[in-house]
Amino acid sequence: MDKKVTKGVRILQGDPRKAIIKLALPMMAGMLVQTLYNLVDGIWVAGIGKDALAAIGLFFPVYMIIVSIASGLSVGGSSAISRKIGAQDKQQADSAAIHTLVLSLFIGAVIMILTFPFLRKIFSLLGASGRVLTYVTGYARIIIGGLPIIFFTNIASGILRGEGDMQRAMYVMILGSVLNIVLDPIFIYVLKMGINGAAWATLLSITISSLFMFKWLFFDRSTYVTFNFRQAHYNPGIVKEILKVGVPASFSQLAMAFAMFFVNMIIIRAGGTDGIAVFTSSWRIIMFGIVPLLGVAMGVTSVTGAAYGARDIDKLKIAYYYGVRFGFVVEFLIAVVIFFLAPQLTLLFTYSRAAHSICGDMVVALKILSLFLPGVPLGMLTSAMFQGIGKGMNAFFVTFLRTIIFQIAFTYILAILFHLGLRGVWWGIMLGNLTASLVGFVWGQFVIGKLKRQFLTAEPALEVA
Repeated sequence: MDKKVTKGVRILQGDPRKAIIKLALPMMAGMLVQTLYNLVDGIWVAGIGKDALAAIGLFFPVYMIIVSIASGLSVGGSSAISRKIGAQDKQQADSAAIHTLVLSLFIGAVIMILTFPFLRKIFSLLGASGRVLTYVTGYARIIIGGLPIIFFTNIASGILRGEGDMQRAMYVMILGSVLNIVLDPIFIYVLKMGINGAAWATLLSITISSLFMFKWLFFDRSTYVTFNFRQAHYNPGIVKEILKVGVPASFSQLAMAFAMFFVNMIIIRAGGTDGIAVFTSSWRIIMFGIVPLLGVAMGVTSVTGAAYGARDIDKLKIAYYYGVRFGFVVEFLIAVVIFFLAPQLTLLFTYSRAAHSICGDMVVALKILSLFLPGVPLGMLTSAMFQGIGKGMNAFFVTFLRTIIFQIAFTYILAILFHLGLRGVWWGIMLGNLTASLVGFVWGQFVIGKLKRQFLTAEPALEVA
């Protein structure tokens, strides 16, 4: 047996049901703490006033565009590593890790250099003005200046996930989030740095957590993959394999970011900048509800990737369907909690006199948006399975249908054409997401059926529609 085989690799190669739980639970815990930070960050920023909340809301789509590239490459590398582990090819797993890291760091540096000088102009074109423009520009300059660190953190976490080491990926997520929660009030209020203090707290927390992953990967060498740059050679096949999943994954998140641009525009037209504050705060809570599903999705990608590499269709199907069932139960319970506790949850963001005026609108938003949560596993975990088997374009099209086609269409029709205002926005987001999830799940059944026939007939080509 390979002495380099780790606990995470053994999990990937074991029972798929146990693997989903063992891989999902640490990521669920880590991401819950991370999203708790996002909520707390919004709570601290809310103390500055609704202009600060609006600034964070305007920066969010831009940040999503940039981070989507890093996380997309992370997904591509993670998927490639999992498939190489399934095929028991450690050398190629090492190559996938090295290529992903180098490519990502280069792209992160280029994006930072190209975007930094134009941030104020970008947000001005998006409709920001006055104090909101000042706030969002200052916040963005700090975060964009740290892009190489942010890219490294995403890629290193993806490498750990790809080899099934979700525990250490969880540790750094929790560390960074807890640091952020502690540093936020210090930088914002004690040091009197305002919204810029929130940005500095975020960047410092990410930097400290990334140092641990740097130590594990390059000094301890306790991971399954090994970074030997002297013996590494450029492999176009590996790059293609990473990008085949990574680029569509980035486009999927870019689609979500562009959708946020359009949604923000519709919201401003329907309810002004106060509507942005309502949406930003409500969406933080909804995303907190989706977080457990993100952990399940990471487990599904890794386990289905390993099963695909081993050509084990039964294990692949079990992992996918078990993940969907588990995700549905979790999201249904979360939706019930958010729906009935909406008034109490709203108080987290409207406790200050400056933000109290949006309280009623936010309660309505939370109640409507919570309704689409039980349907999210159908689409999200189908996308995760597509990424695991190397079909990144399939995953992208599911996301594109959800964010650009259905979500924007329903939102515009209900909010603008039917003159329903902000309520139309919330109903549009809910119906768009639910419709796309159903379409994605049906497509997933078709792909698995076709893949099963290919495995059974021992076809050499594994390409599926």
